[in-house]
Amino acid sequence: MAARGGVVSRLSRASLPQVPSGPRVAGPPPSGLAERVGILHLGIGAFHRAHQAVFTEDAALAADEPGWGICGVTQRSASVVEQLRPQDCLYAVLERGSGEPTARIVGQVSDVLFAAEEGDRLTQRFTDPAVRVVTLTVTEKGYRRAATGRLDLDDPVVQSDLAGGARSTVGQIVRGLQARAEADAGGISVLSCDNLIDNGRVLHRLVMDFCAALPSAEGGAIGAWVEQHVSFPSSMVDRIVPATTEADRADAAALLGCIDEALVVAEPFRQWVIEDAFSAGRPAWERAGADLVADVAPFEQLKLRMLNGTHSLLAYLGALRGYDTIAQAVSDDELADAARNLMRQDVIPTLVQPQGLDVAAYGEQVLERFANPALRHRTTQVAMDGSQKLPLRLLGTVRDRLAAGETPEWAALAVAAWMAYVATARDRRGQELPLDDPLAQRLRQAAGTGGDATAVVNGLLCVREVFGEDLPESAAFKDCLTGHLKGLL
Repeated sequence: MAARGGVVSRLSRASLPQVPSGPRVAGPPPSGLAERVGILHLGIGAFHRAHQAVFTEDAALAADEPGWGICGVTQRSASVVEQLRPQDCLYAVLERGSGEPTARIVGQVSDVLFAAEEGDRLTQRFTDPAVRVVTLTVTEKGYRRAATGRLDLDDPVVQSDLAGGARSTVGQIVRGLQARAEADAGGISVLSCDNLIDNGRVLHRLVMDFCAALPSAEGGAIGAWVEQHVSFPSSMVDRIVPATTEADRADAAALLGCIDEALVVAEPFRQWVIEDAFSAGRPAWERAGADLVADVAPFEQLKLRMLNGTHSLLAYLGALRGYDTIAQAVSDDELADAARNLMRQDVIPTLVQPQGLDVAAYGEQVLERFANPALRHRTTQVAMDGSQKLPLRLLGTVRDRLAAGETPEWAALAVAAWMAYVATARDRRGQELPLDDPLAQRLRQAAGTGGDATAVVNGLLCVREVFGEDLPESAAFKDCLTGHLKGLL
């Protein structure tokens, strides 16, 4: 293994004694707190490790409550397994704020598996009565929804799962719940932590769609069991977690005195709002600062439209201008004004404001977080999967403003920036703009040559999975898009 800065040992339980103690390094809690798995997490990427795992560890410490160790499931590749297993599932969160970075070693993940190669182990976790919560961070596209919002029964992976497989997220959940019901392992809660509106209800509906698509006797049996024994709380999560770089790894190695191949990077801010509707118990997340509420919807809409929608606007406009990071984009006065106007003029009038929260101040806090230069959150990373993100982050605002008889000028600018990003192969510096999107080929075809704004708008509005049937019929929206796109192209 190559050394970084002369450091050759890899983070693990054995190497913990060499980690220096001090104000900038926090070690893991006693391993006994996480020895028994109580949470099965699907999609153990960087965000989960920097967010829910940290909340869960803090809750276990505050409540002195063992039994909520996490088994993380990686969906797409074995890379996370290869990072974590040699480290006894330890990893550090490198926190970058206004001062010097700090590192915290997290020990709440006690097992990790690759679903594609360890399906039997995944089933065993589902059938373990000690596992009482399943959490998910699989991104918007991981839910495999059709344009109607229902489960895409034409998706080849979904079809394969209906025939007996378990490759899709919903397929894994239903097959796991079938095994749990057969094992009589008791109730369980399935908690979505993805950026979906009403994510708990969405996931519940998709699970029931899968059950309904099974042969009637099989589907009826598992569907009835799910309705009786499984809850699907909604939640809203917030923390900026950029991709880890070699510079981040070098900084962490200098702090830890050893190499961490599973390192994640995050801002100091973190928030978790959870609907308190669990079937079989949960960690004391409120002891770690999470908000347990009866209704997540106002917080969810606030975050999706204010933070995520503005993030997308800055990502597309910033990438087109040749900015590598969100912090660079928001330092551009014109783009910062556009972000502020999006929030104040288009988003805030559509919100049901959470009680006691100053949404204008929240918006300013969002911009301050985006301006953190230490995070280096890349514009092209935020720009990924735009066809999945736009309906959730921006098009709800567009529809609400149009319904109120108003022109969504700034939300339309953000959508036009996405269209320009799709239609334009390079930024103004001549650098290639990568289109990482599950609909990439269709989007490129719909945008055509990209030289004529009207043609690009008309072509992309016809992608019904993104814009539905209503928005292509709005002359006001179309005109606004075309005007903005002419300037961007």
